Formats: sequence, structure tokens, C-alpha cells
Amino acid sequence: MNFSYQRSYRGALKAILLDWAGTTMDYGCYAPAIVFVQVYERKGVPISVQEARAPMGAHKKVHIRKISQLESVRERWTRTHGREVNEDDVEAMFQDFILLQMNVLADYSDLIPGTLEAVRDFRARGLKIGSTTGYTREMMGLLQSEAAKRGYVPDSTVCATDVPEGRPAPFMCLQNMINLQVYPPEAIVKVDDTLPGIEEGLNAGMWTIGLAKTGNEIGLNGEEIAKLSRAELDAKLERAYTRMAQTGAHYVVDGIWDVPAVLDEIHTRLTHGERP
Repeated sequence: MNFSYQRSYRGALKAILLDWAGTTMDYGCYAPAIVFVQVYERKGVPISVQEARAPMGAHKKVHIRKISQLESVRERWTRTHGREVNEDDVEAMFQDFILLQMNVLADYSDLIPGTLEAVRDFRARGLKIGSTTGYTREMMGLLQSEAAKRGYVPDSTVCATDVPEGRPAPFMCLQNMINLQVYPPEAIVKVDDTLPGIEEGLNAGMWTIGLAKTGNEIGLNGEEIAKLSRAELDAKLERAYTRMAQTGAHYVVDGIWDVPAVLDEIHTRLTHGERP
């Protein structure tokens, strides 16, 4: 008989990579969604919040391009402008987005409940904390300042504009590995509230956890969620859990407050030689 042997990492987790809006701050991922609506309104093409949220997690210029490719938006744009969206339109809307987003970011920079407690748990485990985002470096400068005022300072932050391609490509995760000087990827956990963010972690070969309740999939803040009936909330959660699981997330939980318990399970799986 012929046998082949493969080495397996059985050490401890070394790092965790967190998204920003919808994961650690901005419960419901509102800041980008409302601005995408405003950007299209300026062009005389109304879009719904649901349409604005559809590509959430991508580089913001890519996000604008993907909105324009939605059949419903393409039809409205063509009726208004007599042609389809071109790259000049996308660039102009992206420039509008930057200005509008910078004006409202601070208003949506409160940390999601449980973030600081989770971060303390991560630190106690000896984990380095990185982050990835579809925001530009200029936007992140503002958000990092607001987060620091509230007690959250990750060790590394990589923006979509820092790498050749944003989500779902793995490059922001890989750049975090370099910044944090950690490897292998199976010793790292990626946490995100968007489907492209989950794909980002999977493409980087990392354990990936989806957050169903606090981010883009439900798209409501804590106060709005509290007003839902139990049946309404359960239906929204079921949809979010299903979509994230079907995307390939190793785990799906409600929010960042649930992540520490998942890390215990991942650690056990690593000691048994399992890989993401």
C-alpha cells in the first residue's frame, strides 16, 4: 500500500480579524447604506435601502458599480439618462460617496454592545487583533479615532484601497497576517457580518464566523430589532443564518458577544488536527 502524509497545525489560535461596520461598530451597518441611497438620488435615480445593501462588504467603488448592475437599478438609470451606467458615472458617484460618507461617519461610530468585552476576551487569550474594511483609508482614519475614544484599538487595520483587490479576494486578510506577523492561516479567525466578508476569510484559508444579527443581513439597529415581534425577528435571523451558512461560514452567531465561545470550539478542533 502507498500512503502519503500531511502535516497539520495543532497549536493555539494566534489572531482574530474583525470587520468594522456591523461587526464592531454601527449596529445595523447604516452609515454606508444611507449614503449609497443619497448618491443615486443625486443622479436622479432612486434606489431602495435593500438595493443599496446588496453588495455590502465590497470596496465602495465596486459597491457602487455592483448596485448599477442590479436589473432594477439599470432599468431606472436607463429611463432617466437614456443609457446605462458607465465608468465615468461610477467614478463621479464614488467621489460623491466619499464626501457624503465623511460627513456622517461619526454619527454611526458607536461600538456594538459586547464589543469591548469580546476584545478583552481576545486579548486575554493572547490573540492579536486585526481588521479589514471596504472603507477608504481616509474614512478609516476618522473611524479609528472614534473607536479609540470608545476604547477599541485593533493592532492592524487594512482597507480595500491598501491592496490590489477588496473582498471577496483574500488580500486584506493576508496583509493583516504580514502586519501582525502571524501564520499559518488556520491559526487565524475572520469575523464579518457580510457575505463577501465571509468569502474573504474562506479565500484566505481562515476559520470564518458570520454575524447574523448586528450587521447588513438584517440591517436594523438594536432599538429597531427590539420593536420586532418574536416571529419577525426569528424569520429575519433564520434568513441571515441560512445565507451565511450557504456562503460557507464555519460558524454563524448573533453578534460579536457570541464569538469567544466559538473560539473555544475552534481551539478544540485545532488540537484534533482539523483545518478550516
